[in-house]
Formats: sequence, structure tokens, C-alpha cells
Amino acid sequence: MFQSLTESKINSPDKTSKVNIISWKSLRQRLFSISPEEATFARRGFQASNTQTQERLEEIGHTFLQGYHGAMANHQSEILVPYLNTIDTELRGFAFEGAAMGLALLDILTPWQPNRMEVFLADGGLDHIYMMYVGMGWALARIPLGIERYLARLNQSNPKFIDPLLGWLAIDGYGFHQGYFYAQRYVEKKVLPQRLSESALRVFDQGLGRSLWFVYGADITSIVHNLRSFHPSRWADLWSGIGLACTYAGGVDATAIQELQIAAGEYQPHLAQGAAFAAKTRQRAGNLTPHTEIATQILCGMSVEAGAEITDICLENLPNQGEIPAYEVWRQRIQSRFQLLGINP
Repeated sequence: MFQSLTESKINSPDKTSKVNIISWKSLRQRLFSISPEEATFARRGFQASNTQTQERLEEIGHTFLQGYHGAMANHQSEILVPYLNTIDTELRGFAFEGAAMGLALLDILTPWQPNRMEVFLADGGLDHIYMMYVGMGWALARIPLGIERYLARLNQSNPKFIDPLLGWLAIDGYGFHQGYFYAQRYVEKKVLPQRLSESALRVFDQGLGRSLWFVYGADITSIVHNLRSFHPSRWADLWSGIGLACTYAGGVDATAIQELQIAAGEYQPHLAQGAAFAAKTRQRAGNLTPHTEIATQILCGMSVEAGAEITDICLENLPNQGEIPAYEVWRQRIQSRFQLLGINP
């Protein structure tokens, strides 16, 4: 169906082409629309222990969908970027993440025009590059292909497109998607995804850890209880994701963040690494928030700027090749740095 639409667009007169373009745009919006209800706690079956926190986390989901539908409606950067920039600064990163999902999905489904994400990353999406790769992971979660195989294929066809370091964030996004939409399977039953390497599983668990923040409504007691029901070998990466979600998404006060840090125990450096990632993500995008500052102060023992700087320092002389992927080396360096700084009980 998609191929026939494209062929008619190419071979028809200009007036008919415009009609077909409009028809294709309308069709894809109908086919791939996601109802705002999908981002509600009621629909997802998430734990709602605090009304204010629930509203905050649902607003994040709705903002993501706003970006997603914006990309589906019109993917041209000169239109999409100004639209996304009208969204509240604090929430804007989630809109760019959603837009990335939409652009990546369009690239996958229309291989005759596969460069929407690439063009957008080179334009208005560059400052939000971390969230863009995470959003790509959402799209990859919805296609029947192995995510690592697909990323490898993209890298082979266009080596400049998939960043060898930050491209791993797509797998983080995949992990979050599975936890968010299939919590019973991946959070409650602890099912491991198939066809992922050991390194990719670690990144998947960081994303899954982020999803726990939403699944349990940022309730620290419930999050910690569930995390400890996973196999201990997965705890470190889950803690990293929780630290990232707490610092970037927010929704709780300083007392709850302190409770989270205490509960992390020996995994405080991993919690801090996730918080530092969030600090760097918001710093680069220029959308720092008071909550991110508070969380970074508590979880990292320093300001947002200092926490973000640590992620930059740990990038220096990062090996391009080795048994351990550069992304994992980067995470381990950050964790070790915090351990040396005394972020450990």
C-alpha cells in the first residue's frame, strides 16, 4: 500500500501529486495516531499514590505524544522545529523525544525517503540529541526487527548517522518503551528481551529502570521494592535508570530524593551516574529546571553544571574499539568517578 502511494505521487501530474501527498499525510496520521489516553495512569495501570505527581508524569506522556503527532503531521524541520519550540521549556525535551519516534518510524516505513531523522538531527534536533536517540528506540520497539541488527544496518548504510556512542541510547529508549507499555511482562514478570547482546541488555535495563519511575508513580518505596525483586545482577543498571528519571522527569520533593539515595546503598554511584546523564541532557538542550538542580545536588553531591562536566571529562580518550562498548566504558568511568568522590555509603 505504501509503495503504491509513492509510485502514484512520482508518476502523476503536479496537481495530482499534491493531492496524493496530502492523502498520504492524512493516512499516516490516522494509521499511526496514538490516543492521549495511552499516556494516562488509568490506561497503563500505573500506581497512583500522589495526585500531583500523577498529573506531572501524565503531562510528560502527553507532551511526548504532542511531539510525535507533530512529526507525523509535518516532518519538515522548518515547520516542526518552531512548533516544538513553542512547548514549555521544561517539557520540551519530551516533545523532541516524541518527534524522534515519529521521524524514525516514518524512515522505517518509507525506505524510499529514509533521511528524516538525519536531517532533523543536523538541524533543530541537535541540542536534543540524547532525547532524539531515545525516541528512536521507541520506534524500533514497534517494528518486528532485532533492534541491534537494525541499528547495525543503519550504521552500515550511513556511518555518520548513528553515533557510535550515543546510538546506544536507542536501546535505552527501547527498554523504557517495553517497561512503560508492557509493565506486566517486563517489570512484573522480569522477562528479558530476546536477541540482545550482554552489553545491550545492560543499556536496556537502564531504560527499564527509567520506566519504573512512571510505572510506580515516583513512589520511592514501591520502586525500590520492585527493583529488589529483580535478579541482583540487574540492579546496578536499573538504579542508573532510576537516577536518570528522577533527575530529568522529576515529580517528587527533596525529601523523597534523599530517601531514594539512602535506599540505593552501595549502588549510589550508579544512581549518581544516571543523575549526571540527566544533568548533561538538560544542560545541552538549555532546559535546566530547579528540580534537576536539586536532584543533582542530592544524588551527585554537586551542581548541575558540575555533574554535566563529569560526563564530559569521562569522555576524554574514550576507546573506540574493545570488548566493552565505548558507551559502557563511559558509564563505568562516571560511576567510578562518583565512587572516588565519596558517593557511596
